[in-house]
Amino acid sequence: MGDGGPVTLSEKLKLIADHWHPRIVARVDGYHVKLVKVKGEFVWHAHDDQDEMFLVLDGNIVIRMRDGEVSLSAGDLFVVPKGVEHCPFAEDEASLLILARDDTDHTGGVASALRAEDQEWI
Repeated sequence: MGDGGPVTLSEKLKLIADHWHPRIVARVDGYHVKLVKVKGEFVWHAHDDQDEMFLVLDGNIVIRMRDGEVSLSAGDLFVVPKGVEHCPFAEDEASLLILARDDTDHTGGVASALRAEDQEWI
């Protein structure tokens, strides 16, 4: 768990070598602040009871939804409302900060090889 000190995101990102496996860097009032590196396509999923916030730290991603898509670049933030099916995609590697409730299953319960059962603290 976090020690209450400052979190240097650039240093934490250096600890992540894989894609689509979020790491927790802080906890705020029942929410986890997570870092993740992404590349390629994730799984189509929804979070029935929770919103999910994406902040692009570097690179570019597209969040596909059944009724359209949103393109995001470094510095862009987007909230996927609860219940909206979505599928993040990055042609090249990108780094994201995600804010989601601490009980959020990052695949919305969808079985996938990309599903991280236990998201570790770094």
